[in-house]
Amino acid sequence: MPAPDVADAQLEVTKFIVDNFLFGNAAEAPAPATSFMETGLIDSTGVLELVSFVEEKYGFKVADDELVPENLDSVANLAAFVVKKAGK
Repeated sequence: MPAPDVADAQLEVTKFIVDNFLFGNAAEAPAPATSFMETGLIDSTGVLELVSFVEEKYGFKVADDELVPENLDSVANLAAFVVKKAGK
């Protein structure tokens, strides 16, 4: 599978968040730079669900040392991380 671009990854991550954490309410979808932790949108269990989603969707494993806010705390951060990891 070719590596996704940032825009595609942001769309996929946002769709997952809307479907799984916002009960399909797209009007509540977070802006790309909105912090999941600061807004309380996603808790630690939710982070694990997000990680599982990107691992399955994009075919790579997220290492323990990659489970940091810089990679996972917003749609933009997660999309950039996915593009970087999937492109390796």
